[in-house]
Amino acid sequence: MTKTDTRDIKSTVRQIKELEAAGCEMVRVAVPDQQAAAAIKSIKSKISIPLMADIHFDYRLALLSIENGTDGLRLNPGNIGGPDRVRAVVKEARARQIPIRIGVNAGSLPVDLDPALSVCERMVLAAMREVKLLEELDFDLIKISLKAFDVPTTIESYRTIADMVDYPLHIGITEAGIPPAGIIRSTAGIAPLLYLGIGDTIRVSLTASPVEEIVTAYEILKSLNLRSHGPILISCPTCGRTEIDVAKIATEVNRRLSECKKSIKVAVMGCAVNGPGEASEADIGIAGGRGKALIFKHGHKLRPVNEADIVEELMKEIDSLEA
Repeated sequence: MTKTDTRDIKSTVRQIKELEAAGCEMVRVAVPDQQAAAAIKSIKSKISIPLMADIHFDYRLALLSIENGTDGLRLNPGNIGGPDRVRAVVKEARARQIPIRIGVNAGSLPVDLDPALSVCERMVLAAMREVKLLEELDFDLIKISLKAFDVPTTIESYRTIADMVDYPLHIGITEAGIPPAGIIRSTAGIAPLLYLGIGDTIRVSLTASPVEEIVTAYEILKSLNLRSHGPILISCPTCGRTEIDVAKIATEVNRRLSECKKSIKVAVMGCAVNGPGEASEADIGIAGGRGKALIFKHGHKLRPVNEADIVEELMKEIDSLEA
């Protein structure tokens, strides 16, 4: 989701393009008023990925967002007014085949739900209430999210609703916080769900640049072998056998890899105990010795290099690899 004022078209487009470059595949913008809804048309004309409008309470903003070309809506039918207003939004969404995401957050559940129920139970009930509203209008372009800050609550909620509906699920941990804690919390919630086969789209929510959210999301996907997107760096934690500065070398290699688009595995290992084995599984890697290292490529030893030259020589080999 963008973190700019949607009414500031120039800044919003600039941020979306940064997200596109990082690999974002769809983007959501806040629509707090009619000016923001109207801005969607201009924003859409300047970007290359689908744009979703985030709507709260005012059904007219949903209608105006649809009119201006949004590719999807995030809203809760139950909080935009009576049946006539819901029907009006659904009519326009159906006509343009625009999906509606029902977004349930643990921190803003309907007050009429039984407080004796668990947060998970109330989240699922709130979502199913909204689903029913749309289904009664013969609308099935539905996506659902059930987000909480608490990881076990989030996982339990998604597992419960996954057994109840066949609609796509958008997963994430809301208000996860600042890095690195927010990254860890997001990973702890998103990764188990993906491993269980639950989740069709994901969003990492950090108090940080939205680009960092995209980078984190891809690292989660890569760690589960669900996506290939840029390089993967394997590096050892070091120990008393290490005789080169692995941390310094790995940090510099990682910095340089940030511009690399190749889906490759790069290993930076500290010694000959685990190094050759790990490096052999990588496309390219080094295993350290006393003040030097061996460069490996696809499991084969290439040559030794002095410690001062490790990064430069490794990057040369990476540049020579086919994408």
